[in-house]
Amino acid sequence: MAHFPSVRILRTKKREGLIRTRMLGASAAIGDVITFLDSHCEANVNWLPPLLDRIARNRKTIVCPMIDVIDHDDFRSPVMAGGLFAVDRKWFWVLGGYDPGLEIWGGEQYEISFKVWMCGGRMEDIPCSRVGHIYRKYVPYKVPAGVSLARNLKRVAEVWMDEYAEHIYQRRPEYRHLSAGDVAAQKKLRSSLGCKSFKWFMTEIAWDLPKFYPPVEPPAAAWGEIRSVGTGLCADTKHGALGSLLRLESCVRGRGEAAWNNMQVFTFTWREDIRPGDPQHTKKFCFDAVSHTSPVTLYDCHSMKGNQLWKYRKDRTLYHPVSGSCMDCSESDHRIFMNTCNPSSPTQQWLFEHTNSTVLEKFNRN
Repeated sequence: MAHFPSVRILRTKKREGLIRTRMLGASAAIGDVITFLDSHCEANVNWLPPLLDRIARNRKTIVCPMIDVIDHDDFRSPVMAGGLFAVDRKWFWVLGGYDPGLEIWGGEQYEISFKVWMCGGRMEDIPCSRVGHIYRKYVPYKVPAGVSLARNLKRVAEVWMDEYAEHIYQRRPEYRHLSAGDVAAQKKLRSSLGCKSFKWFMTEIAWDLPKFYPPVEPPAAAWGEIRSVGTGLCADTKHGALGSLLRLESCVRGRGEAAWNNMQVFTFTWREDIRPGDPQHTKKFCFDAVSHTSPVTLYDCHSMKGNQLWKYRKDRTLYHPVSGSCMDCSESDHRIFMNTCNPSSPTQQWLFEHTNSTVLEKFNRN
């Protein structure tokens, strides 16, 4: 570090994790503004001035750069996407910094976001500030025994989400009886700052969020295995990663719950897309097709219908409105692909293990 005399490196005596290490750095900072970046980031040219400009105009603004994805292999924001932001140092400490009761990593972005909005500040995404971030495919460190993301999330919910915390416990019943630790100091801070209610946050700041992420998940149209009538085989992800092809494989229902859940359970969701996983634990990638002859692939769910919109019709076909074609399959090479609709073809007929006729009828009326 001889070439960077103004840079100080602080080292802890033991592992503290991301959250407490950031607090340590913030407590040692002497500048007017604190900026947090991850180690696996690369800042672009002139990334800092646009952030400083907004803070100079309103010191109670937390500002976030636009995050550019760096591949692992080669204006207003209700909640920040992660831990990349700049903030007036004094305002950061008025807010109490991060909750020191949060362990290692996870949930801190929600805590600081709720806190700044509800306690008199604001948060902005700044398009002119760009920072690259590596989204790693694996976690390169071990999480100590006894530390869980669930505990952090419950801690944030108990302090900041008021009656809305109940929605979390309905979706994740295992959180209800989990200990969040002593949150008295955090609740006292919230009271002393005169912070608004979470209902205010949801009404005034995140007013459009329920449209995309309803507090109570609407019922699914269908779920379970998707079995081909013509072949007796099942749609299978083969633990597929993003961009991989959906395949036809021997049905594994009854051969072991773990194998079945990981590969051959799908949900036709209220968004009218099809995702791997059961209704309570869907993954974030969807069946996607780009033409009337293309394979069916697994792609990032965007919840905007388009290539990911499907109709499960009474004739048991999975119709793809954008391409005007139906999902078909080939037993010989295990392919699943789009083809001209032919309801009389057994290879275009699919059986979901469970269906909700009321939801399906509503989908098909639209």
